[in-house]
Amino acid sequence: MFLSELSIWSFRKYGSGEIDAVTHKPKPGLKLKFNPGLNLIVGENDAGKTAIIDAIKLVLTTQSSDFFKIEYDDFHMPNGRIEEQYRSDHLQIQCVFRNMTPVEAKNFLEWLSIETIDGQTQYYLKVFLKATRKGRRVFFDVKAGSDDEGTQMNSLARALLKATYLKPLRDAENELAPRKNSRLSQILDSHQAFEDKEMHHLKSAMASANEMIEQYFKGTDGENDLDDQNGKLMLEKINTYLKEFSPLTSPLASNFSVSDMRLRSILEKLSLQLSSNKSGLGSHNLLFIAVELLLLNQEEFTGLKIALVEEIEAHIHPQAQLRLIEFLQKEANALGIQLLLTTHSTVLASKVSLNNLILCNNGFCFPMDHKSTKLEKGDYSFLERFLDSTKSNLFFAKGVILVEGDAENLLIPTIAEIIGRPLSSYGTTIVNVGSTAFLRYSRIFQRQDESFGQMNIPVAIITDNDVKPNLYKRVNPNARTAMDYTGLNPRQNKINRLTHQTVKAFVSPYWTLEFDMAAGCLTKELYQAVLYAKKIEGSDRFGLTEAKQRECDEEVQEYLAAWQQAQRSRDEIAFAIYHEILVANSISKAIVAQCLAKILLETADKEELKERISQDPNLKYLVDAITYATGGTLDDANA
Repeated sequence: MFLSELSIWSFRKYGSGEIDAVTHKPKPGLKLKFNPGLNLIVGENDAGKTAIIDAIKLVLTTQSSDFFKIEYDDFHMPNGRIEEQYRSDHLQIQCVFRNMTPVEAKNFLEWLSIETIDGQTQYYLKVFLKATRKGRRVFFDVKAGSDDEGTQMNSLARALLKATYLKPLRDAENELAPRKNSRLSQILDSHQAFEDKEMHHLKSAMASANEMIEQYFKGTDGENDLDDQNGKLMLEKINTYLKEFSPLTSPLASNFSVSDMRLRSILEKLSLQLSSNKSGLGSHNLLFIAVELLLLNQEEFTGLKIALVEEIEAHIHPQAQLRLIEFLQKEANALGIQLLLTTHSTVLASKVSLNNLILCNNGFCFPMDHKSTKLEKGDYSFLERFLDSTKSNLFFAKGVILVEGDAENLLIPTIAEIIGRPLSSYGTTIVNVGSTAFLRYSRIFQRQDESFGQMNIPVAIITDNDVKPNLYKRVNPNARTAMDYTGLNPRQNKINRLTHQTVKAFVSPYWTLEFDMAAGCLTKELYQAVLYAKKIEGSDRFGLTEAKQRECDEEVQEYLAAWQQAQRSRDEIAFAIYHEILVANSISKAIVAQCLAKILLETADKEELKERISQDPNLKYLVDAITYATGGTLDDANA
């Protein structure tokens, strides 16, 4: 048995959908399907991850009997509204459980429903919470059944649906310390090893310890006096004082013992510690998670085995996160445990199979399984090989820019800052795919069924047109250049091929990023960057000294003046800088981009530079891509 579906109406971020044509009732604001094993919910802050976990907790409650209730603020308020009259006065959370064995199903007979999937008839259980409010007073109940009314579930049935919950920012050391109602005592008390509350071995052990304590304070073991009589003297002194304080007719007396011999009280006196007393928060969190797993690993338990873990990476370093998630995946598969984890960790997001990932973004959820995205089977294999912790930043962004190389990766953030749209301020991440495999990455953001809505994350692909200018025939007369594409439009074809749903392609107008920049408004700056990079590559020890920089600047001034005097066209100058110097000398494009970024950022007149870049037709594709990925429109780019 596992939690197969979660549907939410008017709970926190999740409102209600349009009216269903068949039922004539609102569709849920969120309908989410889960895997039987691992489910990793990723997304930025306030994306709606916690609302999902809290919704499940409210319906199922938890093994630790945490107190939860529907609050006034849980009722949905539409985006952009602050007036209370717009707040919903009802909400509903529905959980559907499937894949029930006969042993599990027998516990829920009066609430079960039957459905046919792929020609097979099977049971499913629908449990729902409905809440209404009158003013700020909230009323709710939890029922189950196949119809919308349902019937109340008894406490035994509900106990079999309880979830194990690990809250974020866990105080693991305190939870495992001896105290009343400690989490450790709750887990042990619920475990089958402590099912016999009356005749348990620990009670006998404590009774023996209690007897030895009493003997110590009596100074005798019943037959012989003890060598240490300090306990006896102490107790006698206390009782002497009590005798003086109390009336002669009813003198008071006392004795030392272990109070409250109930098994639960004994468990509350236990602590669980790591063998090293120098362990930090991360190690204690791992110990705490290990203890929580005890509740899910009980052979005779016939209820729901589900763990809800928020921010599983809390206080745990990346390598430990990897070991933990690998173990949890194996454990989930081996023991039939369902795991619903939330995370901000790019390490975990890159490690988990895309099929197990759910992306949360601004009140919308997008499963990454093959039935939900346009990813091909081969894409999953490719991305699981190359989607590292750096590239997995795209799961936590408000906007994404995909680039094919280091040069764009280094330059785009600088240009974005100059034109007044710094990527970090807009929550936009840039991902260097290291190739032209844009389709594999972009399909992550494309939905199989658009009727369920498109992803609300703008994705800009920046790539080269890669059409060589006619000048290239001087180098290679047989090369295919712009004149050979007469009647064709390779740039538009590339845009059409890469643009789908919220993914839009932005292609350089002519050849490459560097050539188009040199042919545009950044001729001088790019030429300087190329010469700087050449000097840097030729001297690992000293790099670019002030003397070398002056030498480069003088060469730039000299050659630009000579080219202008010779009335060489912009394309000829750009070809000379890009092909005859940069390419011919195998100068690193990444170092050129790094030098160019530095030159641009150190430009004295930033407004003039911004104006140049914004108005340059050769750089328009970059400006448009940055504007789109940061949530703007093309009107903003042209403003």
